[in-house]
Amino acid sequence: MKSKHDLVRNVLRDNADGLTTKQITVQVQVEADSLSRILDAMPDAYIDRWTKPVRGQYSAVWCVVVPPENCPHPTKVES
Repeated sequence: MKSKHDLVRNVLRDNADGLTTKQITVQVQVEADSLSRILDAMPDAYIDRWTKPVRGQYSAVWCVVVPPENCPHPTKVES
C-alpha cells in the first residue's frame, strides 16, 4: 500500500490557509484515524489555529511548512 504522506502534504500546500482534519479526509479520501497517524508522522505539519467550537468541540486547522526555494545550507561557525 502506498503512503499518503505526500498526498496530504500537497493538499495542505495547495490550501495555504490550512484545513481541518475533516476537510483533509474528504479531499484525500482517508479515514480520520489514519490521517491522525499521517499528520503525527509529518515533521512539517503543524496546528496553526483552532476553529470556533461546533457543539462544544474545537477543530484544529493544519498547515505545512513551505521551505523557501533558495534556502542556503547552514555554515559551520568557528568559535
